[in-house]
Amino acid sequence: MKIFKNINELVTLSSAHAKDGRNLNPDDLSIIKDGAIVFDEHKILWVGETKHLPEQYQAKAISLAGHVLTPEVVDSHTHAIFGGDRANEYVERLNGVSYEDIARRGGGILLTMNQTNAASSDELYQTAKKRIQTIASYGVGTIEVKSGYGLNFEKEYELSLIIDRLKKEFAPHVKILNTYMAAHDVPKTFKSSHEYMKEVVIPLLEKLAPLKIIDAVDIFHEKNYFDYADTTLLFETAKRLGIPGKMHADELNDNNGATLGAKLGSLSCDHLLKISDAGIEVLKNSQTVATLLPGTAFFLGKPLAPAKKLLDAGVKVAIASDYNPGSCHCDNVLLVASISAAQFKMNIAQTWCGITLNAAHALGLKNQGALVVGMSSRFSIFKAESLSHISYHWGHNFSVKLT
Repeated sequence: MKIFKNINELVTLSSAHAKDGRNLNPDDLSIIKDGAIVFDEHKILWVGETKHLPEQYQAKAISLAGHVLTPEVVDSHTHAIFGGDRANEYVERLNGVSYEDIARRGGGILLTMNQTNAASSDELYQTAKKRIQTIASYGVGTIEVKSGYGLNFEKEYELSLIIDRLKKEFAPHVKILNTYMAAHDVPKTFKSSHEYMKEVVIPLLEKLAPLKIIDAVDIFHEKNYFDYADTTLLFETAKRLGIPGKMHADELNDNNGATLGAKLGSLSCDHLLKISDAGIEVLKNSQTVATLLPGTAFFLGKPLAPAKKLLDAGVKVAIASDYNPGSCHCDNVLLVASISAAQFKMNIAQTWCGITLNAAHALGLKNQGALVVGMSSRFSIFKAESLSHISYHWGHNFSVKLT
């Protein structure tokens, strides 16, 4: 058991939790000034003001004066395991070449596929390990990592095993979620997405499932990538195997991806730059989280997702980094959230709920994301005067680790 007291601001999000992360106002941060918290390795046992801390806990309490404690920051969408980089492509886009044109001539995801396949298992493990260490250094304690840059049976299998190795390496201090995303693009060696699904994606999922290492599946539901039939097949197969699903949806076009995701019970629909009003209405009446990835729009110079519409409708909204080699080479979800909050017209509770409570829900972690008695004792600690200072200082790393 551990006890912290004299915390400048204990950001509980208890009200946001009670409201299921929807329709939030600033007071839903439920901040306790000069707060205290009692917890063990599994759950929170007591939360309140230091002056009300029960006597039996006082002697063992560690003072966190000058610190802010929040629910653990979660990055619920990363592609952190890949070979090589795409720095040249980034400069090409700055010089006026479109992402689609680069992809058509063999760049984009397919270039990273070649670089990833050329890298050894140990090289991929070591580079991904360094990336995760960097992400965790910002105060991020739960990180989703997707496969998807192998795009063949053998390499995608290898990537899933590497992510599992990383998961074990970093546990319990950093929680890694292993998302299977062989359905990321269609290699040119296959005639169609349906053929690739039939020969690689589904058979490999069937092979991985008995190992109990996959936390979710994901698919790029988009024109010229994977369609309604592909997505339905993947979700139905995953459901039979006891694995939840997630979707890249409505990013380049409005393909009714959000509607399909909600229908299939997707944990989240991610990107949503082109989501329709009808799609927003469907998400509003579902438990599917709308995960916004503003760093990608910034990186590609594209319009942002309609966050205000989603928030005003009462949709559960999360923010994630989408850290990847081509369309968002930014690994700092706190920076992304701070920059995008003003653009999205998000209040402070919506912003922080987006990278804690709702981000946890986007990964199916319903017992995480608020500092409430009985919930998981996972939180982030920042050496700062207030939560406002953390959001105000874009890119400054206030995170501290206590031994």
